[in-house]
Amino acid sequence: MAGRLRAPTGRYGGKTAEERQAERRRRFLDAALQLFGDSPGYRGTTVAALSEAAGLSTRQFYEEFRTLEDVLAALHLQVNDWAEEAVLTAFTAAQDLPLAGRVTAIFRAYAGNVTADPRRIRITFVEIIGVSPRLEEQRLARRARWVDLICAEATAAAERGEAVTRDYRLPAAAFIGSVNGLLHDWSAGWVDATLDEVVEELVRQLLGILRPVGWGTGDAGRAPGDA
Repeated sequence: MAGRLRAPTGRYGGKTAEERQAERRRRFLDAALQLFGDSPGYRGTTVAALSEAAGLSTRQFYEEFRTLEDVLAALHLQVNDWAEEAVLTAFTAAQDLPLAGRVTAIFRAYAGNVTADPRRIRITFVEIIGVSPRLEEQRLARRARWVDLICAEATAAAERGEAVTRDYRLPAAAFIGSVNGLLHDWSAGWVDATLDEVVEELVRQLLGILRPVGWGTGDAGRAPGDA
């Protein structure tokens, strides 16, 4: 019927309300990566400064987040998600390689992703530390996911006869501590080495856990199918 009002579509500027909200959130996180991950850092940033950097208002900030800590929490998860995605992609591509090749591909992907942007390192290893019990719990939970990933791959390797059969929970946790510490120190300029050298050292450490001295000799270490 002529002149009849159309039902509202919820679209403005060609975008739905959900799309506009996602864009606002992305802009706040992009601004947080810059301010938290560079200067002035999380503790030196205000809601007003973050909103200005995002090109949005403080009113819009409070529509998306309650506090700056919520932004840091979301950013920390995002940075870890990026690294995890890179690792899983590399793992899929390298699944038919021998153990040493798989390990190298996985850690090259992780290190390459994390160190590609120094701001990501600062978010992961510096800014998240000591903020609150809530963020400490989140940091340890994400760390546990990396431990689980190593344990799963190590156990699968042991079942294929490529590594020693053992409980990998403790050595995997110790290894993740080494990864975090070495990458942080390398990014801070405290380690005189190339990234390839750092990755090679981490690979040697992990292979030493998977294949300790003496493994592969005698019946206890013999891979299935060996004569």
